[in-house]
Amino acid sequence: MKTIFITGASTGLGKSTAKLFQSRGWNVIATMRNPESETELTVLENVTVLPLDVTNTEQIQSTVTKAIEGHDIDVVFNNAGYGLIGPLEALKDEQIVKQLDTNLLGVIRVTQAFIPYFREKGKGTFITTTSIGGLIAFPLSSTYHATKWALEGWSESLAFELNTFGIDVKTVSPGGIKTDFVSRSLDSASSPAYDGMVNTLFSKMEGMMDAASAPEVIAEVVYEAATDGKNQLRYVAGEDAKALYAQRLELGDEAFRQQFGQQFM
Repeated sequence: MKTIFITGASTGLGKSTAKLFQSRGWNVIATMRNPESETELTVLENVTVLPLDVTNTEQIQSTVTKAIEGHDIDVVFNNAGYGLIGPLEALKDEQIVKQLDTNLLGVIRVTQAFIPYFREKGKGTFITTTSIGGLIAFPLSSTYHATKWALEGWSESLAFELNTFGIDVKTVSPGGIKTDFVSRSLDSASSPAYDGMVNTLFSKMEGMMDAASAPEVIAEVVYEAATDGKNQLRYVAGEDAKALYAQRLELGDEAFRQQFGQQFM
């Protein structure tokens, strides 16, 4: 029986992925900041719930050590993260640091903790949730995009160095996901000078969420990445994300950027 280790498994895509893999006969190690609040995953067979705040380096080491001691892990799914929206001018330094610490450094730290284990085994797969926001950019999300674009480049580089040891590195880049991401997993800041752009962005977001995928649909793409045996780096997930990315590739970076940006001005 194979085992997947998941970060950010308390809600949304993380929880849906945990349920999907469990239903397909996998062992699941579902990690989250507050496991004492979890009620669904704890009653499922072959699911272990462990505490993990990806900004806590000591907890990363202790939880990874515990997971490795108790299971033969095949896949690590880096999924913990949240959004930060607002003009850069209005963001507090603490907001910027927290965003980078969670979305980028958290992924790097968890991955680094597992590399020696996978290298000694001669196999293993790292899958990271990036975003269509790691391939294209929206206004008023510069620090969020900084983390997601960084994860795409980091994953591409890391794949070169780990593939030689039999370790796969993959990214799943979803578009919108029908979860409580906007209400639960979103931090924001504002400034009156940007009110027009903010209002336009949020009105566009409502329309974009109409085209969003259910988290179960994106979880299927994570499962595909984990099981297809392909040496493939990037999995764009969701019809909305596929359409936007195809448009960028077809038009080229500058033409796409100018056309896309006009929607928000």
